[in-house]
Amino acid sequence: MLLVSTYDLGRQPFGLASPAAWLRREGVDVVCADVAKSQLSERDIEQAGIVAFYLPMHTATRLAMPIVGCVRRVNPAARIVAYGLYAQLNEAWLRECGVHDVLGPEAEEDLVSLVKAQIPSSKSQGVPRLEFIQPDRAGLPPLSAYATLQMPDGTRRVVGSTDATRGCKHLCRHCPIVPVYRGQFRVVPVDVVMQDVAVQVAAGARHISFGDPDFFNGPMHARRIVERLAAEHPGVSYDVTIKVEHLLQHSGMLPLLGDTGCVFVTSAVESVDDDVLEKLAKGHTRADFVRVVDLCRAAGVTLSPTFVAFTPWTTLEAYVDLLEVIESLDLVEHVAPIQLAIRLLVTAGSPLLELPDIRSRVEPFDAASLTWPWRHEDPRVDRLQGEIMRLVGVRMTGGRAATFDVVMDLARTTCGRALRESPRAIRDRATVPYLNEPWYC
Repeated sequence: MLLVSTYDLGRQPFGLASPAAWLRREGVDVVCADVAKSQLSERDIEQAGIVAFYLPMHTATRLAMPIVGCVRRVNPAARIVAYGLYAQLNEAWLRECGVHDVLGPEAEEDLVSLVKAQIPSSKSQGVPRLEFIQPDRAGLPPLSAYATLQMPDGTRRVVGSTDATRGCKHLCRHCPIVPVYRGQFRVVPVDVVMQDVAVQVAAGARHISFGDPDFFNGPMHARRIVERLAAEHPGVSYDVTIKVEHLLQHSGMLPLLGDTGCVFVTSAVESVDDDVLEKLAKGHTRADFVRVVDLCRAAGVTLSPTFVAFTPWTTLEAYVDLLEVIESLDLVEHVAPIQLAIRLLVTAGSPLLELPDIRSRVEPFDAASLTWPWRHEDPRVDRLQGEIMRLVGVRMTGGRAATFDVVMDLARTTCGRALRESPRAIRDRATVPYLNEPWYC
């Protein structure tokens, strides 16, 4: 079996390492190919009886399609499989593209069944409950080939990654996890997580990025993980993703994160407009976000908010307001510039389609983008989003503060406001740690 990953946020793909362990345990000859780091070998394609594509996100799915076509040309006898969150969401379209089998994100057992010529069980059982085993990262590119942690002093740390949980118990309308997991999450045993961490630390990792959609879905499980990490690998830092709602609910755990080496917490804030937050069913308010900023600062934990900056409900004034809030909370360095340009995606199966104003605004499903396209009722908003996306695209390696100021000036000019008389002083170096792979989609 040939397992293929096209993109996984600059991380060594857990979604290859985990099924590889299951398959190799059964004696299957597995080749792992991360085409984000190296070209896929025609020889590997020719020798594969099954080629399985890992599709955890929107970008990965779009990048996979040309390679699916290549596999069909080079090895027409190969059985083509797609698995992962976006595979299940786009099943009908994937089958039209020549994919034979489509599996969800908990696919390890079903991949083994496919090799044994059995019918996968996930279709009738929903999200399966697996007995997780230690991932097998043999054959993947070295950790040094992936994103690194950039520290404020200019040094970099090699990054490993793993999952302590999978799925999510929350039902945010815009989240692609929701139509698949439907409020369920799965806990990976602490020993399995720590075995995977130990392998990566031995391979040079000095930082672990936890890929959980929400690290505090199971707060006591999270406590056990970070306490073990600090005890067994002192000096190894980590980062996690946690909802604003959970940061408030479990604020007493924030000092523990700081004490055990958490250098930043990513949180999907999405908006500072309470009406938009309600439509997205985020479970927090603007005031909650401001409170969380204070709590994280008090605990010595860097908060790295992410946003869906452009939605059908975003006005020009609201966009400037978002920028002003980021600036007033001294979060400019905490926000990757791409977050200032992200546009709401209405993907296949999205609960956003439950909203009448979304249903009335979307155009027919577009297979090229794998979305239900929408246009803002104010064309200036769409033009501004396009200009900012192009701007941050050519400034990916530039300073965050300098890029922010250019975006702010553009936004203020677009909505007819005067430019600021006294822009902030630009620092020579980032003041917070961050992963140098800032995309989040």
